[in-house]
Amino acid sequence: MERIDVDTLVIGWGKGGKTLAGALGRQGRTVAVVERSSEMYGGSCININCVPTKDLVHSAETRRDGDDPQSWFTEAVAGRDALIDKLRARNHAMLAAIDTVTLIDGEARFAGPNQIEVTAGDDRLAVTAKSIIINTGTVPARPDISGADGPRVHDSTTIQHVQPLPERLIIVGGGYVGLEFAGMFANFGSRVTLVDRGDRLMRREDPDVAAAVHALLEGSGVEFVFGAETERIQHRPDAASVTVRIGDRTRTLEADGVLLATGRRATTDALGLDAAGVAVDERGFVVVDEFLRASVPGVFAVGDINGGPQFTYVSLDDYRIVLGQLNGGGSRSTADRVAVPSTIFLSPPLARVGWNETRARESGRSVLMAKKAIADIAAMPRPKIVGETHGLIKVIVDAETDLVLGATVFSIDAQEVINLLALAMRAGVTASELRDGIWTHPSSTEALNEVLTDLRPL
Repeated sequence: MERIDVDTLVIGWGKGGKTLAGALGRQGRTVAVVERSSEMYGGSCININCVPTKDLVHSAETRRDGDDPQSWFTEAVAGRDALIDKLRARNHAMLAAIDTVTLIDGEARFAGPNQIEVTAGDDRLAVTAKSIIINTGTVPARPDISGADGPRVHDSTTIQHVQPLPERLIIVGGGYVGLEFAGMFANFGSRVTLVDRGDRLMRREDPDVAAAVHALLEGSGVEFVFGAETERIQHRPDAASVTVRIGDRTRTLEADGVLLATGRRATTDALGLDAAGVAVDERGFVVVDEFLRASVPGVFAVGDINGGPQFTYVSLDDYRIVLGQLNGGGSRSTADRVAVPSTIFLSPPLARVGWNETRARESGRSVLMAKKAIADIAAMPRPKIVGETHGLIKVIVDAETDLVLGATVFSIDAQEVINLLALAMRAGVTASELRDGIWTHPSSTEALNEVLTDLRPL
């Protein structure tokens, strides 16, 4: 068996790992990157998650009533694939161009605390490294439902290439993934039914925000079945039948396709972590400390596989933490993360950071809140210009310090406006400074000029 020795070995091409490999390689250190699938060069974000799904969301938004759903979807998927092919090639080229970085195709498995065996067909390679970065991410979870492996059943990856476009689509699960795909396929022209266990959408969000999302999707033609447990999926040549239990009765739903949007699971099963003594939690995620160090010296875990927030930008911050550790003297840790925003890419997007109204009321602190419907914000003409006036903005402010504690932005450009609000929270910019800020016009940011003039006690 051939053997090589490197300074750092990265298992998986995720955001944190590939960025770390590039940075170390440019410093002159020897790095090996192992990836088991040539379709995943660059990581899951550019290949199957963030970028391709948002590309499809955008394509769905631009379809008009007179456009044929099937042909529009087919062209959208072709455009998605062309984009991803370019990004994948570019990501591969960026690392391949660094002389000290070795790219290896194959399945990696620990043979000891600092050694990995890579298998590719009959070929085997032993890689020894001073530091090893686990960056294998997550994959869609398949729930224990009878018939879940049938031909009309998809996860968030396979549904992106479903053919033909389902005239009727059932989505099981009302989380981020389920909501994004519900809006997307409804805009492509499918009749979407979303099945969720809860009694309403988005149980962790304020009721008025959840109601606004419900109204948006319902207006796009999405139907909802709440309080429902999916029991089984039966398959016929022409359709799938999904049986759900609602209390003491059952209901059968018919569809041409079924999307299981029921979360993601860790990908540590095949890594042989026991051979190295790397600890995992009850869900299979690698256990790490605040510096992303695993239970074995020299082993780190970055990205989704460490059990933290499953966002690409968090994985990028993981890279910063681990780079500091490998360069020596790094003090950055997960404890430094303040006001991390998130976005659900509906049409328009829903973005959040920090506290919502529910948490503010539960806190017992003296808190102010400003809230306004997008359609009623006179100082924000951009939504009217583009013809998208759904949503609302809510900002939570500490009554004593005038500092922003949190915000919800459900509007066009929400994914951008929330970044400004998050920065304000991290930098200690007051609500008054945001209210009196000089913003470009017409923009979505200038909504703050108007919304923050009406802060009131909760």
